[in-house]
Amino acid sequence: MDKNLALEVVRITEAAALAAAQWLGKGDESAADFAAAKAMSKLFKDVDLRGEIVIGEGEQDAIDLLYHGEIVGRENGPEFEIALDALEGPIACASGAPNAISVIAIAEHGGFLRCPPQVYMEKLAVGPTGKGLLSLDKPLEENLNALAAAKNVKRERLTVVVLDRPRHEGLVNELRRLGARVKLISDGDLSAALTTTREDSGIDLLLGTGGAAQGIIAAAALRCLGGDIQGRLTPRNEEEHRLLRRAGITDPSKIYTAEEMARGTVIFAATGVTTGEYLRGVRLQHGGALTNSVVMRSKTRTIRFMDTHHHFEDYPEYD
Repeated sequence: MDKNLALEVVRITEAAALAAAQWLGKGDESAADFAAAKAMSKLFKDVDLRGEIVIGEGEQDAIDLLYHGEIVGRENGPEFEIALDALEGPIACASGAPNAISVIAIAEHGGFLRCPPQVYMEKLAVGPTGKGLLSLDKPLEENLNALAAAKNVKRERLTVVVLDRPRHEGLVNELRRLGARVKLISDGDLSAALTTTREDSGIDLLLGTGGAAQGIIAAAALRCLGGDIQGRLTPRNEEEHRLLRRAGITDPSKIYTAEEMARGTVIFAATGVTTGEYLRGVRLQHGGALTNSVVMRSKTRTIRFMDTHHHFEDYPEYD
């Protein structure tokens, strides 16, 4: 898993982001999502790997590209596992809201936690300063106090990002009672998890429940960034409990660490579709576009931010 593969992968996220950006602000999240997946699927054919998609766009009976279990790349390439989201935050893209990104993570065989894609996960993500200090098992006040002490600030100076969902009403009220600032986001908790690692972002902590797939992909990135994430699966009904048992997960209350969700050597790449705190979105220009991406490797902890100019007369050839 070398640096050349990392740069090949970021070309794919760029393609997906550019394709999705053609639908930016047009109110059609399905069209944006499909355009991103189509572009991503096409470019995988040129990458020197034989990758099994373990986290993808859906089940094979529901979608015909980038589905769970699909093999992409070249038949004789080195074997890896792939976790991806061609457009994380399709509603954000359709409405022009922040934090829509295109993302791919790659691991060696057995690297990613296998769980049903529809299951949700309770998450706690934090940057390097708070690594090892917080836990989903600890009271909220204890976690906030520990993070404030590590950052040498008052608890009231902490900003916690939370998905704006009815299920988080109690969490938000408790955070505010304890004096913390709350930043509500409509979409994109994967991007928000990465933002906790940037000192200039003003985001100190991510809390709340969202898609397990996004939590697992975020774990790959946070391992490269030196941050931390914990996840606890939250099956909502007996059918989801049954799917977890079938996947070999017998204890849904277990707290998974970043290393358990994304094991071994990993590569992570993402390209912004709409501008957020971590990445800038696609900027369409006459005759082309400008993208902002990040690519990272856990082996070397190398983080590369890339601004790329794309030139095309009308639309990209993969559109």
